[in-house]
Amino acid sequence: MDIQELKDLSTDEKLMAMEYLWQQLSQNKESVKTPEWHKDILLEREGNEKFTDWNVAKKRIRASI
Repeated sequence: MDIQELKDLSTDEKLMAMEYLWQQLSQNKESVKTPEWHKDILLEREGNEKFTDWNVAKKRIRASI
């Protein structure tokens, strides 16, 4: 299958193809290398988490919509 064939698929077919590809990739996690910059960003963000009480968060969300 070439790229043009993928472009010609319907949306449903593209979603099915994407699901199949993710399933195949997830079975061979060792073959998918995580980029080094992912680790750098995670380390940079570590310890900077901010949590909000759920009731406060719901009020903020409702006020914004």
